[in-house]
Amino acid sequence: MNHNLLEVKNLKTYFFTRNGVVQAVDGVNLALRKGENLCLVGESGCGKTATALSILRLIDSPPGKILGGEILFHDEDLLRCPEERLRQIRGREIAMIFQDPQSSLNPVFTVGDQIAEPLKLHLKLNSKEALERARELMEQVGIPQADERMKDYPHQFSGGMKQRVMIAAALSCDPEILIADEPTTALDTTIKAQILDIFHDLKQARNMSILFITHDMGTVAGIADRIVVMYGGKIAEVGTTFDIFDQPAHPYTQGLLTCLPNISAQQQRLTPIPGTIPSLIDPPSGCIFHPRCPKRMPICDQEDPPEVFISDEHRVVCQLYKQPVTSPGKTGDTHSAQ
Repeated sequence: MNHNLLEVKNLKTYFFTRNGVVQAVDGVNLALRKGENLCLVGESGCGKTATALSILRLIDSPPGKILGGEILFHDEDLLRCPEERLRQIRGREIAMIFQDPQSSLNPVFTVGDQIAEPLKLHLKLNSKEALERARELMEQVGIPQADERMKDYPHQFSGGMKQRVMIAAALSCDPEILIADEPTTALDTTIKAQILDIFHDLKQARNMSILFITHDMGTVAGIADRIVVMYGGKIAEVGTTFDIFDQPAHPYTQGLLTCLPNISAQQQRLTPIPGTIPSLIDPPSGCIFHPRCPKRMPICDQEDPPEVFISDEHRVVCQLYKQPVTSPGKTGDTHSAQ
């Protein structure tokens, strides 16, 4: 049994707006293991980023508020630990790479100073030691001429190089967990591949646990150990990369995969998922995906779907699998209602 380094249990994060309460994260359960690359995937607006920000209690309040659940890191609940303890964890034990490096880097400080700052704060290094370590980190993430570039400001870097700076800053204190929130979204294909190579090397060299957030299923296929599929603030399916790509169970997961281009197939057009993500202020009753689901049944809009274990690693939340198995791994007890 793999050790769970981080466990999120029944997490609920809502945003209280003028138009109503946005149920951005509604009962999410997931676990991150030591040395694992766990990918959290889903369409934009499904609650991926809100989940990641909730882990470090970085939700803006107001309007956001974490209403319930547990986030266990080494069995310590991050939702209930003192703010002082949380500041020690942020950056030192759990680091995060934010979605937009342009807005995450301070334009009035050099990149070297920004990478060195957490080293001074958490590891108590002096300025000379911190800057030397910053230079080494810049070299590790593939920034050429690090001696000179660490004296430059963010506006002097390209998008890909800014992202490398963000990765270097996140790695500065050698955290146990790295949360990467769509780190390749704004990058071209070549730079994106280089950034993904960096994450692969990190996992191999440091045995680091990575929570990688993306909407790009193509990216997920090459880097994930396990995948969590999220829709409308809820978990739809969890499984290994093989489970999700070769044996997808949830209609939403199947829809995401049919949206991928297939150069070996003769199809001329991609098959989109019909409709749009529902309002999280007034979500539909029952299964939140049922208005868009091609396999919906009358029960789907009346009852919340059950969670069913298809195998030890593979679980799905769907009415198509009415009879839950008695214990994980016994797939013979699971049947489809189709």
